[in-house]
Amino acid sequence: MKMKQMYAAALLAAGIAAGLSGCKGKQTALNSGEVQQVDPATLAFPLKEKVVLTGLTSFPPNTESEPNRRTIFRRLQEKTNVEIKWTTIQSDQWNDKITLAMANPKTLADFVFNASFNDSNLLKYASQGIIIPLEGYIDAYMPNLKAVFDKYPEYRAMCTDSEGHIWALPWIEQLGSGKEAIQVIDNMSFINKKWLDFLGLSLPTTVDEFEKTLIAFKNNAARLQQEFHIDGSIIPMSFIMNDGGQDPYVLINGFGEGYGDADKGRHIAVTDNRKVICSATQEGFKKGSAWLHRLYEQGLIDPESFTQEWSTYVSKGKSGRYGVCFSWDIANIANLADWVPLPVLSADTRNLTAQNGSFTSGFDRGRCVVTAVAKQPALVCAWLDQMYDPFQSPQNNWGTYGEDDDFDIFVLGKNDKGQDMLRHAPLGDASPVEVREAESVNGPLAILDEYYGVYVTCPDDAQYRLDWIKDYYTPDVHEKYVYPNVFMSRDDTEQLSNLQADISKAINAAKSDWVMNGFSDQDWDAFCKKLDSYKLPAYLALYQKYLDAYYASINN
Repeated sequence: MKMKQMYAAALLAAGIAAGLSGCKGKQTALNSGEVQQVDPATLAFPLKEKVVLTGLTSFPPNTESEPNRRTIFRRLQEKTNVEIKWTTIQSDQWNDKITLAMANPKTLADFVFNASFNDSNLLKYASQGIIIPLEGYIDAYMPNLKAVFDKYPEYRAMCTDSEGHIWALPWIEQLGSGKEAIQVIDNMSFINKKWLDFLGLSLPTTVDEFEKTLIAFKNNAARLQQEFHIDGSIIPMSFIMNDGGQDPYVLINGFGEGYGDADKGRHIAVTDNRKVICSATQEGFKKGSAWLHRLYEQGLIDPESFTQEWSTYVSKGKSGRYGVCFSWDIANIANLADWVPLPVLSADTRNLTAQNGSFTSGFDRGRCVVTAVAKQPALVCAWLDQMYDPFQSPQNNWGTYGEDDDFDIFVLGKNDKGQDMLRHAPLGDASPVEVREAESVNGPLAILDEYYGVYVTCPDDAQYRLDWIKDYYTPDVHEKYVYPNVFMSRDDTEQLSNLQADISKAINAAKSDWVMNGFSDQDWDAFCKKLDSYKLPAYLALYQKYLDAYYASINN
């Protein structure tokens, strides 16, 4: 995108926003996106005089809503002498409200801290001149992030659009790599080992053994309730359909050719011939869905699995009622000591399709943006670069030390060289997600594998999850490729977003319908024809175009 075009777009966006706001008076001035040069010495922290910037961020429900009351941001203000006046949106309302916030420059903040914008959002706001390109600021005023990009150039490449611009600051979390990366699997399945032992059952390894195990849980419900003092009915298996880590379709990987449906947003996979396919039109998806319906018909699946919210799902899990459930970490739902991961189940084959993008570890391209209303973009970027400090990033991601409450994520200790190091405190019976939400601030950050043992210890729950992946799952990850994190052009991104809306909606609806009600061969044929009518071939062709370009770039 040329700078003149950006400037014109910025003026247009400002005019539109002012008109939409219905406010009279002077329009909000938006900068053109050209790098504003300043003396780096004036950005040395702490600043000699306090400066106030504005930020927009989200916060999880039932946690502190004022960021400046969080210890992490209080310390950052002391360290930098920069005060942030925050506007906040509760995270479960973010998607509904962020579009309106971005449309009005009169009230827009200097930066959006927890944006997590997808590519379509980034390129839309870029074309409107609402956000500014950051590559010049990164190279001039962000030494921490630049060091990450210099050491791992693939991250700079993944952040850069087809015209050479970086529109957002990334979130990077390295925990393992390749087929042993912690992101290889999201919706991990867990089975109640306490119930297995009490009933004298072995850990199932095939779909037939798994079905018999669920039947045993159901048939011995009264014994389980009495033995383990369970208040409430026994639920052989529960999940939250189409809800990320809580989705049950990890169970169907063994059917057909073994692709499963690991990409629950896009429903794509990559063959060993580097061909992009739709996982939901494969024979394994059909056979696996029919098998899940058979489980439902036998009363082995929680009827609320298709409508329940997270709080209900967790409440039943904490009551000890589940035999099998799904999540990123069983400690979020139940007692860690009583559960083990469910191995990959064999059916026609034995395979686990890794999550797309997982081989390059955790990555979010659109985590934080700097808006065109920022009058001091170099200072904004210099402050945001503090988030990439190797000692700061782990705190933003997980939590901090020296809190006033009853729980600290970290204890401040020393590494082997006598330097400050963040040591993870034991979680005990606490839910990892809940205690971290209470302290962490997220936003842009980078945690690299080489930081562990130097700046921070590996968190216990990450380490046992890495061990689970290595022991239970990596041996069954057979594919050569996952779809990489590519940055498409605006036109292609918008076309893909429009196609995906209908395609994913149809697939997700079919999953719920088929597991509950079953389906015929005629239903399957109609489903495939419906996806074709939604231009599935064009959808896959777009992904194929960028996959081919990605590997052409690597080969060059």
